[in-house]
Parts: sequence; structure tokens; C-alpha cells
Amino acid sequence: MEGPIKVLLVDDHALFRSGVKFLLQRHPEFQIVGEAADGIEGVKRAQQLRPDVVLLDLNMPGMSGVQALQLIQQDCPDTAILMLTVSEDAEDLAAALKAGANGYLIKNIEADYLVRAIHRAAAGETVVAEAMTGKLVAQLQGGAVKSSDSDFDKLTPREKDILGCLARGESNKLIARNLDLAESTVKIHVQNVLKKLKLSSRVQAAVYAVEHRHELGSTGH
Repeated sequence: MEGPIKVLLVDDHALFRSGVKFLLQRHPEFQIVGEAADGIEGVKRAQQLRPDVVLLDLNMPGMSGVQALQLIQQDCPDTAILMLTVSEDAEDLAAALKAGANGYLIKNIEADYLVRAIHRAAAGETVVAEAMTGKLVAQLQGGAVKSSDSDFDKLTPREKDILGCLARGESNKLIARNLDLAESTVKIHVQNVLKKLKLSSRVQAAVYAVEHRHELGSTGH
């Protein structure tokens, strides 16, 4: 990405916004293009400013973070959206990821982790706070969509390579470079992996891959 990463802050707590803004302004690779105190204003600001990354609170008055997420995605499909919340509830996590969030972070994370997460989201990767990974696994195992070992066997060797890359949180661009493929080809492979495993997101695929890491280890990549 050329130029600074443009960031929009959407949170109803002014003091928290100020703290995050102060932190990110210490890094020249970030540009805080705007702030909003609720979801409705956040959607408007995203439409006006076209940020690269939105840091979006989950629970706000008026419009929830998930509702704002869906509206921002409709108008700004190239914008990465990171939920930044106090909620460690597995259902909130599942709802945000199902709605298309690029990541789910807890507000007690270290500053360096937030900086890395924004970089990863801007690069097209998915980021889930380490504290939430176990809950994501539980959601995947207990949810309506499940993948069986027979589904794994349907994957071609190349699709298993792709799945391994997803487990490492790699973007399509990075996968294409590592596997010497066109990015458009990678996109098709990812879609095929999700379809065969009956999964709805790259995050679910990553969790599934971690659970099948022994089988993936035998694919040679």
C-alpha cells in the first residue's frame, strides 16, 4: 500500500478515542482521517473519507457496531473493519465475523498488538485477539456449520496448501507470491476451500486448519 494507512475511529467514548489517536499518531505510517462517536456518524464518515481501516466499537447507542459494519461494507467494500471492543462474548465474536469483520480485538490488548493488527488488516489479513481464539474454535465446533474429515478429504493438494496459508493468516497477495500463483487464481482456490468445507469465512477456515494441522503437515507445504 502506497502512502499512510488511513484510519477512522468509531467509538462512543471520547477518552478512548483520544488515547488510540495519540498512540497511532506516534507512527508515521498511520493517518487518522476522522472520528465518530456512534455508529450512524461512523457510517457517514466512512462514506465520506473512504478509510483503509475502521476501528469500530461493538456496543454503541443508536446503531450497533455490527449494523454499522454491514452498512460500511456495502458502500466501502475495500475498507477493512476491525472490531475493537470490551466484549469477550463468543456470540458477539461470531456475529461480527459472520457480518464480515476483518478482525476482532479486545480493548485490553497491548499497543504494539494493535499497531500490528491494523497493518495486517490493511494488507487483507484477518486478525482475532489471542484471547478469543479458543472461543472461536468452540463456536465453529458448536455452530450450525460443521466440517467433517470427509470434507477435508475432498480438498485437492493445492487447496490444502491454500488452507495452510489461511491458517497463518496470509492475504491472497501473500499466498499468490508464496505459491507462485496469480492472485485471481488464489481467490478461486479460497472460494473452493470454503465451499468444500462448508465454511463461511477465512477465519473459520483458519480455525479448521489449526484443528487439522497434522493432516496439513503431510501435504508438503
